[in-house]
Amino acid sequence: MYLAEAKGLEVSEQVGHALRAAIEAWQDFPSSELSDHARPCCGIAREWLLAMDASQMPAGERLAGPRWIRQRVTWGPSRWPLYWCEAVAAKTLDCGVLAALAKAAFRGRGVGCHTAQFIQQYTKGDSCHWYKSWERAEAEVHWILEDLVYHEACAVIVGDNEIRIWDPTASWWVDPKQVIGYSGVLAARVLAAQDDLPRHFTWGTHRIPLNQWQPLQYAAELA
Repeated sequence: MYLAEAKGLEVSEQVGHALRAAIEAWQDFPSSELSDHARPCCGIAREWLLAMDASQMPAGERLAGPRWIRQRVTWGPSRWPLYWCEAVAAKTLDCGVLAALAKAAFRGRGVGCHTAQFIQQYTKGDSCHWYKSWERAEAEVHWILEDLVYHEACAVIVGDNEIRIWDPTASWWVDPKQVIGYSGVLAARVLAAQDDLPRHFTWGTHRIPLNQWQPLQYAAELA
């Protein structure tokens, strides 16, 4: 039995009210996808991304994280919908755009990659600061719920049903050995539409059903 399954059986009734509310609020959140003008501007932007990634990828290391994407931009508010030509020219991008670009880079290498969604815990001070930043930029702030935040990353397939999760905002592979605390991942979901995919993915000791939120940590109260 996988760790997440065992914890779920033992303490599912102890999952904090805040996490329950966040899962409900973000239950229908789709993955962030860039729009296309169906004109040369966006086609050229796509080709530029793939060419740039090929030039930056270490030889033969298809699973190397595309750190170069984050090195070009600052993390911050993006206004949606966002087009490919706008995304590659922007100096500030949110986690959804960064995940979409990184996902395209992995797929361009022939690596299976899908959207990973997280619910993470920060401080209310952080949430307040980010909320004001997004408001000033006139960007939607639907990803903050008190001290919990919605985040996007990339679920990279490394085996038959095994994934590693690349966080393009932090430019690192996320450690599946999560601990409760600042920036801890409380729940995860992998979104994918393909019918030929397995019903679940394994991430470290966690078993994540396809297209379903899987709580990874538990606390009596998270509020």
